[in-house]
Amino acid sequence: MAQVFCVTPACFPGRPCADMSDLPAESSQPLVFDCHLDLSMNAMEWNRDLTQSLEYIRRREQHQRDQPDRGNGIVCFPEMRRGNLGLCVATQIARSVNRFSRMPGWSSASQAWAQTQGQLAWYREMEAAGELRFITDRAGLEAHLADWQRPSTQRKPIGYILSLEGADSLHTPAHLERAYAYGLRAVGLTHYGPGLCGAGTDDEGPLSAHGRELLAEVERLGLILDVTHLSDESFRDALDRFSGPVWASHSNCRALADWNRQFTDDQIRELIRRDAVIGVAVDAIMMVHGWHHHRSKPADFDLSLEHLANHIDHICQLAGNIRHVGIGTDADGGFGTEQMPADLGSIADIQKLGPILARRGYSKSDIDGIFHGNFLALLRRVWK
Repeated sequence: MAQVFCVTPACFPGRPCADMSDLPAESSQPLVFDCHLDLSMNAMEWNRDLTQSLEYIRRREQHQRDQPDRGNGIVCFPEMRRGNLGLCVATQIARSVNRFSRMPGWSSASQAWAQTQGQLAWYREMEAAGELRFITDRAGLEAHLADWQRPSTQRKPIGYILSLEGADSLHTPAHLERAYAYGLRAVGLTHYGPGLCGAGTDDEGPLSAHGRELLAEVERLGLILDVTHLSDESFRDALDRFSGPVWASHSNCRALADWNRQFTDDQIRELIRRDAVIGVAVDAIMMVHGWHHHRSKPADFDLSLEHLANHIDHICQLAGNIRHVGIGTDADGGFGTEQMPADLGSIADIQKLGPILARRGYSKSDIDGIFHGNFLALLRRVWK
């Protein structure tokens, strides 16, 4: 295990969008595997053209006020390439709600399914344009890694693995089988609040009967169960019933950010026993105690990537090694720089985490494991 020190977080000034060119990654930068990016949501609901520069996207949104993160996004394909973010887990997401719900969502599961199919169509369009490469198996993963690491002056497609965040759109087991056939490889049963499959963040209760039925189908098909966004009781229910592969695509530590969106130490230990990997996220409300949604600012907490390193340290200390933590930024997942570390002006800036971890005693191989190796090892086990 890397030697871990107690570090007082320091504030770094946010970097403006200075260099938005689609440059190849520096060879010295480690490959980044981001286990959670809502790419299709940003493209189809936020209407962001991710093929464009960050400067272009922000300028286009400078007078828009429909979302609090307008003009504050950090994700686009040029910046992903600049930060050597060559592989990600990209989501489909569509909540369905009953007529009494105060949460936004589709009025029926059929509408939610149709929304995910529109998102799938966008991913296919990005594949056709050479921006993305769909990865569904071990052979495709290894071929993509070999291609991405091969020196070239050509723009390379970013690899993506398809996941479903919240399974409200899977209103029959047959829908999951159809999703698996088109390439879905990971499923999170719940999102925020009550869902078709069980209780999510800020809700309470076990999985529903439908959720238990769907969970059995997840295991039969060999998909990865994403335990992010499960309520405490649904988390326990799911792990008691499921013996297949598990990860947490974008979750932090409740000991450092007291909210049920994060994992307790006991839950983290359970995931370690299950040989899972936890992707740490850059959402401020998941990083520090006392963040008030839509009121707090990063400067109020001197919020920086040092805080993200604190969550990595915490998981490593519980595990006794570095093998159970990775990156799952959730960047632009309904929030932007108004709710991120001040030194994260672009998704490419996740590379700043490497020197921070090195100063804390992590070796190069430790950092490579956290940046990509741990999630890759899990995928290789699952896809053997």
